Amino acid sequence: MKSEIWHQNRPFVGNSRLEYRPRPVPHFNPDRIVITKGTLQSKNQYELVKAICSVYPEVQVIEKLDVPHNRILIDSSDSLVQHYQGKKTLVFGIHKSALRYSNEDRNTCPNYWHFSPYGFCPYDCQYCYLAGTPGVKYSPTVKIFLNLPEILNQIDKVASQLTEPTAFYLGKLQDGLALDPMTGYSRIMVEFFARQKQARLILLTKSANVENMLDLNHQGHTILSWSLNPPEICRAFEKNVPSCEERIAAIQKCLESGYPLRALIMPIIPVIGWQNMYANFLKNFLFTVPLERITLGQICSYAGALRLTERKLGKINPISDQIEKRKSRDGRFRFPLILRIEIYKHLIDTIRRFKPELQVSLCMEEYQTFKALNMESAIGYCNCVL
Repeated sequence: MKSEIWHQNRPFVGNSRLEYRPRPVPHFNPDRIVITKGTLQSKNQYELVKAICSVYPEVQVIEKLDVPHNRILIDSSDSLVQHYQGKKTLVFGIHKSALRYSNEDRNTCPNYWHFSPYGFCPYDCQYCYLAGTPGVKYSPTVKIFLNLPEILNQIDKVASQLTEPTAFYLGKLQDGLALDPMTGYSRIMVEFFARQKQARLILLTKSANVENMLDLNHQGHTILSWSLNPPEICRAFEKNVPSCEERIAAIQKCLESGYPLRALIMPIIPVIGWQNMYANFLKNFLFTVPLERITLGQICSYAGALRLTERKLGKINPISDQIEKRKSRDGRFRFPLILRIEIYKHLIDTIRRFKPELQVSLCMEEYQTFKALNMESAIGYCNCVL
């Protein structure tokens, strides 16, 4: 099928009607769209693909219907070129194992259910840890998985066996809302979890794309969490990403719609003057939005991702200059323990000064960090779980 067919304005197929009209996505301008194996098995899938292609009428559409989504390669041997070309490549795919239970060990992560209606992310955070994970390194494309009903059925089967409220997390391997104007998936997911007795959705994002969710009857079963940093850090390390101010404005809209709200301050980057920078940001933010939980985290990345960071920022940069040269017990690279403790103590003291009752925890940290901060009781009460 020629690519021109996908750009024709034909929103109807037979008697089937596309219920959601895709819109262009801020901060994402793909150079090519690739349709992969298994994606055109239903009218709804066909319609959504066609409607999204129509939003980007100048973009080349390539059919690779015998190739799975995770085998779309970028034609370059340069890792940075692969990275950026991948972020300009939109892949439609089918993900048969989109629901998983995390298996972290040798750190304090409590492990949790997570699922993937998307893969990777169009944003360009200079520190991105996802860039170093095996799946992204091999096929660093932005993915939309078209079998969302099947994924939600998998969640429903697990949820039917639960005896207490349990989180299903969206944001481990992607941004939970970055592509939502294109897909409208949030409208389906929020209403799905609103009907669940025990399953709860926790969605992490840097996006400001919240319009699809504001009118939904979520029943308090969807918890929205934003990854944030002071505006100075966002401007320096988060390229092609909604600004800190845009994200906070989106949070305020969701507050008006009654969603439970959280924030993840991560990765905290100790640039010159970080103490005042983070204290001023937290003071203003905490008085702007009532949160139910705040989680703090620092760099905990892989060698491949850190190499890309150095390609973007240069070998001399605030992350590489301070990162330990040896891996932690869980295989990640972190700042030295003494520096991490200093940073956490400063931020926690700031939070306690302004919001003493706010629940605070740490993300992807080691036990000795919690112990040094007298926070052992906070282990397991972080962003991705209830």
